[in-house]
Amino acid sequence: MVSGLLVPARDPGARGSRNARGKAAPAMSPATVLAGVPEWWAQRASAAGLSGKWLDVSQAVDTALPKEVATPFDVPEQLGTAEQLGERYVASLGTKDRSDHGRHYTPQPLAAELWAMTKRALGWKRPRPLPGLVRDPACGAGALLLPVLRDHLGASARTDPQLVLAGLPNAIAGIDNDPNAVWLANVVLAAELLPLLAVTPRARRRPLPALTEVGDGLAANDSRCLVSLMNPPYGRVKLNPDERARFARHLYGHANLYGLFMASGIESLSPDGVLAALVPTSFLAGRYFEAQRGVLATEAPLRSVGFVNDRAGVFDGVLQETCLVTFSPKKTRTVTITSVNGTVSPIAKVATPKRAGPWILPRRADDAPAAAAALAMPLTLASAGWKATTGPLVWNRRASDISALHAAGAVPILWAADIDGGVVHQDPARDGQRYLSLRVKSDQQVMVLREPAVVVQRTTAPEQPRRLVAAELTDSVLTQWGGMVVAENHVNVLRPTSSNPAVTRTTLTRLLATRTLDRVMRSMSGSVAVSAYELESLPLPGRDILASWEGLSGDALEAAVRFVYRTDLP
Repeated sequence: MVSGLLVPARDPGARGSRNARGKAAPAMSPATVLAGVPEWWAQRASAAGLSGKWLDVSQAVDTALPKEVATPFDVPEQLGTAEQLGERYVASLGTKDRSDHGRHYTPQPLAAELWAMTKRALGWKRPRPLPGLVRDPACGAGALLLPVLRDHLGASARTDPQLVLAGLPNAIAGIDNDPNAVWLANVVLAAELLPLLAVTPRARRRPLPALTEVGDGLAANDSRCLVSLMNPPYGRVKLNPDERARFARHLYGHANLYGLFMASGIESLSPDGVLAALVPTSFLAGRYFEAQRGVLATEAPLRSVGFVNDRAGVFDGVLQETCLVTFSPKKTRTVTITSVNGTVSPIAKVATPKRAGPWILPRRADDAPAAAAALAMPLTLASAGWKATTGPLVWNRRASDISALHAAGAVPILWAADIDGGVVHQDPARDGQRYLSLRVKSDQQVMVLREPAVVVQRTTAPEQPRRLVAAELTDSVLTQWGGMVVAENHVNVLRPTSSNPAVTRTTLTRLLATRTLDRVMRSMSGSVAVSAYELESLPLPGRDILASWEGLSGDALEAAVRFVYRTDLP
């Protein structure tokens, strides 16, 4: 089924990083936005039929006013929804603040779709009051909690309003370390409760509950929740020894905030609960999330994925896909995959990932057969006898040693542009930066490549038709280049780990050039970068099949690979 879902471009906004917020200097300050909230509240309370003290947000909601709320100003008529008010606040924080602390705004359609996916993961087929707690540990201005609250209120329409209001703190909760965002979240959520307050007898009316609080969303929480719902902050973070011990099972190398929030969310889930999150797709394939994927595959398997193709306003400036994901401790055999791009469209159902390696999840319906076949492949590029490494030269760190002249002791640099077209060549655009002078003592051991290899572009442009761009660095090409080269950091180098790999260098180069393998790689990674880790994880058939492909090329090889991976590519 296709449902309507418009994903508008938005500025990203407040999400609680673990550091104090920096000072921003946008056109409208957060204080100015917050100062308009009392008037915004009064308009909504009056429209609900309330009067007197209930028009004063400081009396109507059980939460203290921020000091930034000074003299109120008139609210423009077009600022008519809770989402628009939250949007205005988070846009006011400034680009540097958002970038430094990984704060990002959740567009309303994505919030609604993530909640819809959550309900499906819970097995709900019709609206129902919340039977347990839904908690957002990085709630910002409450965007993710709004659709939850609205659904709960709609399903509770026949329940005594006083009972509904009294039970809300046990049904919905949010945490964030931005006090202003928390106050705003409490106000916009309370605004949804105004109709209930209006039908409550005057003598029994009480201030509306504050459903979110200031705090550390990563703090250990003894109370279990039915749903952990989040669009967490992202970015690397240093952990103290106690935190590292707590999250050790989920970590490989440095810690990323959104991975920690997901780990914390799993900790606090009830046995029949659901973790629902909006995260970059690097989580699904990256090496740094391998340990966490292993924990999830065992303890809370993946239930559904929605790939967000229009990324504007979700993770600004990030050259990778974003996805909506749900996990649950309840056992499942399949993952439902959808595409979110103006509409929500079905892609495929595939087997639930059971391993810690990159999860193969097709981004297009016609990639589903190849993804299913790849999951059953007995080998990977690594087990077939090949090792991938990233080119050691980070050019801007050695800029003074790079020149256009072939001076004594200089070695030619192999750039990613030199691989375009599947043949190693010297791209004229790099002639001005062609040679590296080996001045550092370790250069001969670290920098220089003296043997034939398969070279692959590590970073491709979003508009490129292929993710896998490979070429064979043969003996003859090496000789033409002077017997040695230095691979730049945007080049991956594939070398055999034994004298008899399952696939030869020439055939491997041709395999990587097939459309089928390119589509399989796209099912593994949403990023424009192709990491050495992902290359080594590329699924391959057994040795007998690989041997049968030796000597094939062009259309004959394309057809043979299509047959084995069960694809329908023309």
